[in-house]
Amino acid sequence: MSHRRSARAAVFSAGSWGTAVAKILADAGTSVIVHARRTEIADAINTSHHNPGYFPDIELPTALTATTDPAAALDRADYLVLSIPAQSLRLNLTAWTPYIGPDTVIVSLMKGIELGSGERASRIITEVTGVSAERVAVLSGPNLAREIMDGRPAAATVACLDEDAARRFQQACHTPYFRPYTSTDVTGCELGGAMKNVIALAVGIASGMGLGDNAAAVLITRGLAETTRLAVAMGAHPATLAGLAGLGDLVATCTSPLSRNRTFGNHLGRGLSVEEATTATRQTTEGVKSAGAILALAHAHGVEMPITEVISALLNEGVTLDEAMATLA
Repeated sequence: MSHRRSARAAVFSAGSWGTAVAKILADAGTSVIVHARRTEIADAINTSHHNPGYFPDIELPTALTATTDPAAALDRADYLVLSIPAQSLRLNLTAWTPYIGPDTVIVSLMKGIELGSGERASRIITEVTGVSAERVAVLSGPNLAREIMDGRPAAATVACLDEDAARRFQQACHTPYFRPYTSTDVTGCELGGAMKNVIALAVGIASGMGLGDNAAAVLITRGLAETTRLAVAMGAHPATLAGLAGLGDLVATCTSPLSRNRTFGNHLGRGLSVEEATTATRQTTEGVKSAGAILALAHAHGVEMPITEVISALLNEGVTLDEAMATLA
């Protein structure tokens, strides 16, 4: 890969996290083009340097451009950065694969597990595109999009089986406010990212029911334990789950009012139905979709995950709030 020109990244899509990472990349000196589904979002990014759908109050770097054309976005891209709902990854990626260059590194920002297959995003990417696992990276950590858009300090882990590719992407997204670290534990990073959403739902529910900070601390601690059990059973290194992509992400997602999953849980804890909470939250809440898929993985690997089990039953099997909390207490 040439170092004579700045790296080029195509970010798919223009949601809140995709926009935040596009801004990080542009601030790091990487040439960035965002693929937006809606023409009006692409036009707004190009003409007024704002994303009216998510951060209408934040000015985006002028070097950051947008398009609705996947081929144009991926033209000569060093990185394809994917930030779409995990459940729609397979279908979308199938359509985009013909435009992916032979050396493009694919970076997943996704924190969900596919229903039915139980696959992590990195596995779906290699399956659909046919690229080698060494060309797939994962970015994960305590990264609340709103804080990053405001330029507040954050850090994350870039995990890739190819250490050199991880280091290159680390360089492409390193800014004064965003510090990336590298790892080769893709499995641990992905499972930490997916699991923390389910635990955040539990913490949100407890908060909505007024159960207090002790209960939240218990759920976070026991949630980390069950996350680590599953991740290690699937080949991850336990230290990864004690790091930014595990504990770091878990704490941010479970404790911040900016967290969608915690907010969704909070709605449930205050008595809203799953449908009402979905309407109130408005954005993709990966934990809601992934809880059942993660539980299926736990069963397949013989791992006990009591918190995940209760959340899945609450979301998918009509277990009442009181029954769920009695089990967790």
